[in-house]
Amino acid sequence: MGLRDLVAHAGRGLPSVFRSQKVRRAGAALFFLLFLTLIVCVDFFPQRVRLQVGQASPSTIKAPETITFEDRVKTEEARQRAAQMVARQYDFDPQVTVAVREEITEVMSGVRHAQQDENKNTQEKVEALKQVIPFALPADILNTLAEGDPATTAAVEKELTLMVTRAMESGQGVAEENLADTKRLLNEGIRDAGWSRSYELLAQNLVNTLLRPNAFYNALRTEQLRQAAMDQVVPIQFTLLQGQKIIGEGEIVTSEHLVKLQAAGVLQPPVPFKTILGTMLLVVLLMGAVLFYIRREHPEIYGNVGYLYMLGIIVLTVMGIGKVLVATQVTQWPEFGSLMGYGVPVAAVGMLVAILLDFRLALIMVAVLAALVGVMTGNDLRFALVGLLGGMAGVFSVSKLSQRTDLARAGVYVAVANIVAILMVGLVTDTSWGLLLMSGLILGTANGLMSSVLANGALPFLESSFRITSAVKLLELANPSQPLLKRLLLDAPGTYHHSILVGNLAEAGAEAVGADTILVRVGAYYHDIGKIRRPYFFIENQLTTENPHDKITPGLSTLVLNAHVKDGVEFAREYKLPQEIVDIIEQHHGTSLITFFYHKALQQDEKNLVREEDFRYEGPKPQTREAAIIMLADTVEAAVRSVPNPTPGQIEGLIRKVIKDKLADGQLDQCNLNFRDLELIATAFGRVFTGIYHHRIEYPDSKEIERRRAGNDRRNKQLTGHSSG
Repeated sequence: MGLRDLVAHAGRGLPSVFRSQKVRRAGAALFFLLFLTLIVCVDFFPQRVRLQVGQASPSTIKAPETITFEDRVKTEEARQRAAQMVARQYDFDPQVTVAVREEITEVMSGVRHAQQDENKNTQEKVEALKQVIPFALPADILNTLAEGDPATTAAVEKELTLMVTRAMESGQGVAEENLADTKRLLNEGIRDAGWSRSYELLAQNLVNTLLRPNAFYNALRTEQLRQAAMDQVVPIQFTLLQGQKIIGEGEIVTSEHLVKLQAAGVLQPPVPFKTILGTMLLVVLLMGAVLFYIRREHPEIYGNVGYLYMLGIIVLTVMGIGKVLVATQVTQWPEFGSLMGYGVPVAAVGMLVAILLDFRLALIMVAVLAALVGVMTGNDLRFALVGLLGGMAGVFSVSKLSQRTDLARAGVYVAVANIVAILMVGLVTDTSWGLLLMSGLILGTANGLMSSVLANGALPFLESSFRITSAVKLLELANPSQPLLKRLLLDAPGTYHHSILVGNLAEAGAEAVGADTILVRVGAYYHDIGKIRRPYFFIENQLTTENPHDKITPGLSTLVLNAHVKDGVEFAREYKLPQEIVDIIEQHHGTSLITFFYHKALQQDEKNLVREEDFRYEGPKPQTREAAIIMLADTVEAAVRSVPNPTPGQIEGLIRKVIKDKLADGQLDQCNLNFRDLELIATAFGRVFTGIYHHRIEYPDSKEIERRRAGNDRRNKQLTGHSSG
């Protein structure tokens, strides 16, 4: 079971909403987006340490170079201390003090008036006191106050007013935050004043009820003064000498350690949120552009979710390999280690996409991946440019793949392109000659070889997982050592050679109209494999004059011929041939009329029962240009072979007649061939047959040579005898 089958099987176990193709496609896109963003912007292999306050240091860390820096933590602490030394600023309102005094005087005056009223008894005076005192007092206290001396009340009033005035006008006055403390101090002063319990309780309640803030916080002025104090603080500088220990192994990390480590450049900072967000937006933009192109130019790829999954897997794999390379440290030569971005095998993506899907799409994928490599290496344009040029070289080197060794040759082309690109970029950036030559030769060559190895190794896996028939797979199937072709050669040798000729014809025709020449050739090799089951029922395999069809009816002969198509499909599926080849086998006769046996049946038909549809192949008609070209090549080859000693004129006329008959019979209605294509195919067929049936010199046979040689010997003897005489 391939990867694609596993995904489909897992999808059947999900709820119906997740089985929707749109939902699954959106989920895959989100997965791809997140992982690619993480690969590009997150350092999974940090070259610097990650430490936190309170953590024990795993090793001793020293300053790599002498550096003077501002200790921002201590500077900030000094600034905060200066700000805290600035007191809170208040706006004083004297009218509040006046109002509080007047309210105290008003209450105390009411108490005096009640005490001085001789016309009222004690109970009536108590009721009068309740009217003027704004709070409740115990009954015994009210009775005592009602019988109290007005002079004593006046004295208490005077002293209480003086105490309240001093409390409210001292310092910056009474603010909201110190109101409770002020009341507490006044209450303590009242207790110490030596008044009677009734006057003490009256005075304390007056303070607790009437006292309120007369100073109000001015936030703006306070902040201005504090900021001015902070600005006057001189930044605190700190110097680390080269080799100076910053923190020892096992020491507990403090904030001061972190400041020094960060200043020395050995502390791994967290990835900023803005960087992650920006990278994600870039990936979204590039993904959207690629998907828009695929949907517009290659709807057959866009409609196949498996192909989109495959693109994502290829990109994530190569970017993951690139991430490991970029993180690789070369301790003996750190300058060389900083150039490891040149080794990212961008060309592998281009080669795989060009072989498996499309040449132009491969170029776009290379450009996108080169941009992501530039971002991944710290927004370094050098690595993006080298990746772009090397990737394009890889795409062009496999654009006309004809054999598997071309993949190895493509790796060499990529290596050369990388070396040239690295040298060019190094000259522009003024890199030292030693580093330039070393990085170009080592990293450029390694990149090319790695790209070739990755492409070659991944092809079988991707082909089987996503059911793609690549040119490499077809080239393998064209090898004569393939089991099915060996069976065809041994069991039906005439059909085998017929298939080879059809392959030559079909390839020439496909090349003339821009069809897939490799698919056409391989399809031609396998189009008649169904004849293996009954080889001697086909004339090219009959070594004697005896023909089995002479002993059976035309109808049965038609069934035998029809069966070779079904048998071919069964053989193809048994040997796991690609679906494209199976389609060619099934369509290479279309619904053509088996003319010979149809006319033979008509001659034997005495009751007029013969129907034309009973003598046609079951089809379907050719659905692609490749299947149609093989149909024409198959029919033309058989027709020309039946003509003894054909002339070029006969061959050309026969080719055009076959094509015209197929067109008139509707066999070419469902394939994408136009009249111009048919003309080009006919011309290409003619060139191939001209090479096969070219004019040859007639050489005398061996007996004629011996006869002439004996005659020459007799004449030579006669001439010798005359001379001696």
